[in-house]
Amino acid sequence: MSWLDAVARLRRERVPGVLVTVVSARGHAPRDAGAKMVVSPDATWGTVGGGNLEETAIARARTMLAGTAGAAPETMTISLSDKARTEHGRQCCGGEVTLLLEPLPVVPAVAVFGVGHVGLELARILARHDLELHLVDSRRDQLTDDRLGCLSDAVASVHVHHSPVPELVLGSVPGGAHVLVMSHDHAEDFAICDAALRCGHLGPIGLIGSAAKWSRFRSGLLVEGHDAAVVDAITCPIGDPSLPGKEPAVVALSVAGAMLRELALVAP
Repeated sequence: MSWLDAVARLRRERVPGVLVTVVSARGHAPRDAGAKMVVSPDATWGTVGGGNLEETAIARARTMLAGTAGAAPETMTISLSDKARTEHGRQCCGGEVTLLLEPLPVVPAVAVFGVGHVGLELARILARHDLELHLVDSRRDQLTDDRLGCLSDAVASVHVHHSPVPELVLGSVPGGAHVLVMSHDHAEDFAICDAALRCGHLGPIGLIGSAAKWSRFRSGLLVEGHDAAVVDAITCPIGDPSLPGKEPAVVALSVAGAMLRELALVAP
C-alpha cells in the first residue's frame, strides 16, 4: 500500500498516525529527500531508509502517538555514522538525514439529526472544516443531490443517511461523535435523545429548542429510566444566546460557533 493510500485508510478507519518525510539528505543516505513513511500504533507503510534510521523514526512517531492529543510536527536529524550512538543497529553510510514527523490525528465527528432549514445551514458551515460530518434525516426529500449540492466542495468528509427511524443511525456514528438533534418533529427529537443516551460510544449531545421544550424532554427522559445526571448532560438550548435573530442562517451560525469552540477544546 502506498503512503498516500495509508493516510486515506487511517482517516477512513479513524486511527491516528504519523507521516514521516525525508526533508533533507546530506552525503550518502539510503533514501532521497521526499521519501515518506506512515506510522500507526501497530503498522507502518512505506520506508525512509530502513535500519536504525527508520526504527528511530518509528519509535519517535509512536511516542508522539502515545502522548498528548495536540502533538505538533517536529523534525529530527540522524547521523549515519559508525561513530554515532544508536539503539536499533548501526548504519555507516556516512551521511545525515533530517526527517519531518507530522501527526495525522483522528478528526472530530459531528452527527446532525435533521437537515431542515437550520440543519442545512449548519451543514454548510461545518462542511468548511476538517471533520467527519454525518447528516441524518427521515425525509428523503431533504437529502437529494440538488438540495445538498451546496456541500459538493466540502472540506469535511460528508456522510448522508436517510432513515425512516433516524435513531437507528446512531449505531453507525463514530465513537465520541458530537450529536446535534434538530429534526422537524419533537417526537422524533425525543426518540433520538432517548436512544443516544442509551449508546455508550457517543460524545456530547445537543438539542435545539426552548427552555420549555427542554423541561418537557427532561421529564420524559427521566420517566424512561435515565438518571438525572445523564439526562442533564444534554445541552438544550444549543448555540450562543447572545447572537440575535431567529433566521435559520443566524441560528445555524450560533450553533456552529458554540460547536467549533467545543471541538477546539477536545479535538486531537
